[in-house]
Formats: sequence, structure tokens, C-alpha cells
Amino acid sequence: MPYLSRIRINPLRAASRKLLASPRAMHAAVEGGLPGLPEQARTLWRLDPDNPHRPHLFVLSTGAPDWTHLVEQAGWPGADGDHYAVRDYAPLLQQLAPGRSFAFRLTANPVQNTSRPDKPTERQQSRIEDGVRRRGFRLGHRTAAAQLNWFLTRTAKWGFDVPAAPHLEGIGGADNEPPRDIRITVRQRRSFKKGAVTAKEAHVVLNAVTFEGRLRVTDPALLTERLLGGIGPSKAYGCGLLTLAPLSERE
Repeated sequence: MPYLSRIRINPLRAASRKLLASPRAMHAAVEGGLPGLPEQARTLWRLDPDNPHRPHLFVLSTGAPDWTHLVEQAGWPGADGDHYAVRDYAPLLQQLAPGRSFAFRLTANPVQNTSRPDKPTERQQSRIEDGVRRRGFRLGHRTAAAQLNWFLTRTAKWGFDVPAAPHLEGIGGADNEPPRDIRITVRQRRSFKKGAVTAKEAHVVLNAVTFEGRLRVTDPALLTERLLGGIGPSKAYGCGLLTLAPLSERE
């Protein structure tokens, strides 16, 4: 059974600063709240810094979690109020139906695959020159336009579409298509070590992009698969969690 959790993070604590600065450390902290082995099921998480003084950590897990350790290390263990909330995710999944609209938020790592980068790094050039056939290179999209295009060209296989913005319906752009009800709210380049080694291969660089807007369900089964399995690469590092909020017909 899937569960969606929201945990309050206190950014002034030393342990919190470490978690907020390192997706690898945050991933380990998230896995520490789950009783099963990490390889048994996919766990998705996302950090929402809407309020930098009270960032929220969202986690989607297949089993019921316990976030006591995170509250003690990086929250307000002695303060009043709910330190974290855990909700059964099944009721939301049951609301998915063709034509139903939801507000959404997704932090993803938009990438493209290529056999030969335009400006290869030293390590990439070495792989190109060694003459051994390997899989292609995964490169991150760096411009907002490319990142937005990456999202909009994939929604059909994710089980939804993004309708035109309500106040712009009937107004066509350069390609005679109305602007979609989507926006990029955060673009962040993250660079960190994958492990406790110094090899360049263990260095991770990704472009985390937060998309927000309105979607319309076209295929509930496909959308359920993406909600539970995540979207795009770098899921262990805070990317891929798509969250929904129901909208009324008037909205």
C-alpha cells in the first residue's frame, strides 16, 4: 500500500544543513525511515523549499514509514504541532479518471541521450576514442525552453496532457498553439559526490527543475504507474515525484 508523507525540516540545525546540501545524505535519511530493504521497492522523495525557513520533505513509500529519526535529527522534536503527516495514497489514485483535472508539481531531471556530445568532457572523449561500443551519453537539458519541451513532449506516455492556460484559451502562439497551463518555478544545478571516493566517475551533476501547473488525465493506468514509479532519472536524488491536488470543474 502506498503512503505519502510530509515532514517538516528545521533548516537551522546542523544535521538539517547537511541533508539540505546533499541529495545523497537526504536519500540515506529517507531510507532510514522505512523498515524494508532499499532494493525491495521504489521510494520517491522531493524537497519543497516554498518557505526556506520551513522546507517540507515529501516521500512516497510502498510501506508505512516512521520519521521519528528525522524529527529528532532535523526537525523540532520538542515543539508543538504535527512534525510529520502520513496519508494513505490509495484514495487519490482512485480519483484518477479520464478528463479529470488536477494541479500538479514535479521536480525532475530533464535529460537527452546522444551518441556523441557536442562538447565532450575529458572522460567522455576518452570513451569515444577507445573504440569500444557502449551505450549513449545521458546529458541534461540546460535551458528552460528545452526543459519545458522535454516535459510537454512526454505527457502522452505518462497518461495525461497539459491543457491551455484558462485565461489564454483561444490565443495562439508562434506555432498557433495556445500557451499551456504549466510553468517552471525552480531551476537548480546540483553537484555532489556519489560515494566516499575521489574518482571522477563518482561525481554526480544534475539539473533539477520544478514544474507546476494543471494536468488532465488521459490514461489512469499510465498515470498511476508514473505516480508510483516516478518520472525521469535521478530518483534517488530527489527527482521524479509527481504530486497531485484535485481541482473542481470551475478551476
